[in-house]
Amino acid sequence: MLGIRTARTSRTRLLAAVATAALAALTLTACNDDAGDAGGKGTSANSPAPTAPPAASAPAPAPAPATGAPAATGAPAQTGSPASAKPSAKAPAAPKPPSPADGKAVTCEGSVTKTVAAPLTRPVNHLLLTVTNTGSVPCYLYGYPAVRFGEAQSVPPVIEDSKPQAVVTLKPGESGYASVNLSATDGSGAHGRTETSLAVYFHGPSGNESVGAGSNPSLPAKGLYIDDSLKVGYWQQSMDDAVTS
Repeated sequence: MLGIRTARTSRTRLLAAVATAALAALTLTACNDDAGDAGGKGTSANSPAPTAPPAASAPAPAPAPATGAPAATGAPAQTGSPASAKPSAKAPAAPKPPSPADGKAVTCEGSVTKTVAAPLTRPVNHLLLTVTNTGSVPCYLYGYPAVRFGEAQSVPPVIEDSKPQAVVTLKPGESGYASVNLSATDGSGAHGRTETSLAVYFHGPSGNESVGAGSNPSLPAKGLYIDDSLKVGYWQQSMDDAVTS
């Protein structure tokens, strides 16, 4: 009797243990299923391990632009300045006027000068000669004027003290000057007379003879009184030097 009870008790315990194990297994499975449903990412023991998402592929490089075309990105390539920014073409230089044959200075004489004769009130009995260069190159006024009043056969002497330090040079348009002492202020001169015409001649570098053309400046209608004291001064660069010589 005691053996039968012991056997029953052992079988009852075994069944209870089996049932407890089965219940534990079911409970574990249910917990795993609930966790997978709640997170949306749960996995069972038999599910394959999740894999990392594929890496984003790099965009294909843009095709290289054709030669001379602007770059694909950034500011367009500059191919040159706008038309408005370009400097205007230079106008052709104006032709220079022709120069004289050699461009050198010449001797002042009647063909390249104009001569004017003007009586002076101070000093009295004096005449001022003004010679202006009308040519295109400089000219030299050598020495002193060789003057002839009326039908005179000779020219008057020069006042040596009036000689300048250098030869007078006239650029185109410039003037040179010389004075003529017409008569003695005290009336001591001989052979006094009135003349209404005048010729002026020019010396060359040697100073011994006249060169080129002469000039015939006008005199006052009433003429000029001259006598044997007639003398001339050297050509001067300034009027003041001529008058005081």
